[in-house]
Amino acid sequence: MNKSNLHNHLPNHLPNHPVQQMIDSIEHTIAQQHEFSLPELAQQIGYSPFYCSFLFRHHTGISIRKYILLRRSFLAASRLADTNERILDIAIQYGYSSQEAFSRAFKDIFGMTPAAFRNHPQPLQQYAKRTLSPLDAHKGAISMYEIKTADIVHLQHKVEQLYEQDILNVLNGQMMYKQFQSNQWMGASSYVPFNEAMCVHEATSDIFSESFNKIRAAGHSSTLADYEQIVIAPLQPLFTNLHDYKCIVLWFGDDMFCQLNLLTMLAYLEQQHYSGTVYFNTVQEQTYDVQQTEMKLGTFASLYEQVVLHHQMPEQPLLPVMYQSIRLYLQLQSADNELTRYIAAHPDQSQQELVQAMLQLFTHYGLGDTQYIEWIQQVRSEVGRGVDADRK
Repeated sequence: MNKSNLHNHLPNHLPNHPVQQMIDSIEHTIAQQHEFSLPELAQQIGYSPFYCSFLFRHHTGISIRKYILLRRSFLAASRLADTNERILDIAIQYGYSSQEAFSRAFKDIFGMTPAAFRNHPQPLQQYAKRTLSPLDAHKGAISMYEIKTADIVHLQHKVEQLYEQDILNVLNGQMMYKQFQSNQWMGASSYVPFNEAMCVHEATSDIFSESFNKIRAAGHSSTLADYEQIVIAPLQPLFTNLHDYKCIVLWFGDDMFCQLNLLTMLAYLEQQHYSGTVYFNTVQEQTYDVQQTEMKLGTFASLYEQVVLHHQMPEQPLLPVMYQSIRLYLQLQSADNELTRYIAAHPDQSQQELVQAMLQLFTHYGLGDTQYIEWIQQVRSEVGRGVDADRK
């Protein structure tokens, strides 16, 4: 139920691979404020525009157009947060014809306008430059870095000064829990892992109830006893002493997997009428920067029902990182999504090869090997049934 531990550190890349050349050229175009031209890119690489587009999507899992849009938007967001430049100047710098066009694109991706983001910078999904792995020319990867211990210790010390030891830290998964435990980052504060993957399978409105546990166990093809041992037992301090804690600190990543878990935990706190302070510590799993945001409870129970139970896009304002993740989650509810398309486009790769490639390519989803194996088997079984039907 946790994330996979198969993510690898891949410090080098393949500079001579045509897709890596395309990525480097696109990044140069963005940095130099040049307008992108697919025909010019194709001429540089030595292939037709159509074949360049095909190669890029085949090896990265994303279209050239979408890659440029996401990179420009993320870089523009960084400039909004870190500089006092005019929004119009930033818009033009990143290839938009007007401030209005920039605002529309920015809001579509992050759920808020550039002006609103500048006034209140909030966590968002980091979208890093793609880098092809040297381990296999047919796969892609995004560079990973070590957790910044000093940042974690600083944030924890800051919270402890306010609330002494009446703090419960909730960590996203057993792997994070073990890492925090081995490094003793939490000092004397309590901490527990949330060992779930709320972005897959069905759920119920009454979080952590008997009916919730049963339907979640069934979704994971687990017995109720095993589910309760893995997910429920580690959370006992949350259940038995919740209102004794003055502060709850939620440590979750910026990907879809973590954000659906975060939404579930926030909804649970609301359902239990928790009245203490709640912080969300965003751990960006590409750079491992940590950003702290104080959360105001009051809307998350209804958000949970809209998103997880009814698969609806909420209309109320959200943190950009949660907005991005909910959009990804809802896109996955369609049979025609980028994960199924990628699997279908690589019929000759083994299951293990596909899992490794998808772990490296689709880091913004944050899915683990278990979820990808389920996805691959489902897509390939459907393809197999289609072939059998054609033969008949």
